[in-house]
Amino acid sequence: MIVEAHAKINLTLNVVGKREDGYHELEMIMLPLALHDTIEISIAKEDMFTTDDSQVAMDDANTVVRAVQLMRNTFALKEHFHVHLHKRIPSQAGLAGGSADGAAVLRGIHSLCHLSITMEELAQLGKQLGADVPFCVLQESALVQGIGEKLTPFHFDWKPHVLLVKPSIGVSTKEAFATLDFAKCPHPNAHTIKKLLQNKKYEQLPQYIANSLEYSAFQLVPQIADIKQELIAMGFPCVLMSGSGSTVFALSEDETRIEKAIHHYAHTDMFVCDTTFYP
Repeated sequence: MIVEAHAKINLTLNVVGKREDGYHELEMIMLPLALHDTIEISIAKEDMFTTDDSQVAMDDANTVVRAVQLMRNTFALKEHFHVHLHKRIPSQAGLAGGSADGAAVLRGIHSLCHLSITMEELAQLGKQLGADVPFCVLQESALVQGIGEKLTPFHFDWKPHVLLVKPSIGVSTKEAFATLDFAKCPHPNAHTIKKLLQNKKYEQLPQYIANSLEYSAFQLVPQIADIKQELIAMGFPCVLMSGSGSTVFALSEDETRIEKAIHHYAHTDMFVCDTTFYP
């Protein structure tokens, strides 16, 4: 079975506050992208985990391996699986690559083993793997709250180009939250962004999109701020860092502007991708 593991961007990210358990309360608009990893999963005589990316360790810390263990423990599965990961989403990018891979394994085993659990229930199970996994199980545009487990899917019709630019260095999510300055960072209203998308008022988005973690990421990797300023200078109206970084995205319906930006970064060591929203 082949399962697509779609990347995401945060069109807005507000760190509402820190909870007593140490986690942060979030409010976000998360959108799935056409960019995806591919998971090949089949029933086998013993568990085997392989990938075409030599930089990815397929060990017990990998969400793919942890997803298999979670499903086996939860549903008392006797089956073993061969999982092969075709990697396209970069790591430490704020694109939920690892979470998407783990979520794809949950969906794959759900289908292969004909488990009687809804996608919503599977999404909630996925929060044991990571905060972004519930969203990645559903792969729908959503208002996301709590630590990532409260999902309110919604629909809109806009399909701009989504240009992704990631410097060679990534950002640790743990470090981004550790260096968060709650007083200095912006606190955007995700409900406003949701209404703008649903009411097709896309031209107003630049006034309201923001990311509470940008300030931290800019301190950790100043090149992220440089990329953001470059894209703004190129005339992109909607530019923001995704998640905890280090990817910066720009939204545009202007194909010429997208092509010029891709050409601008062509001879760098950055990850550059022209994609769109999924589906």
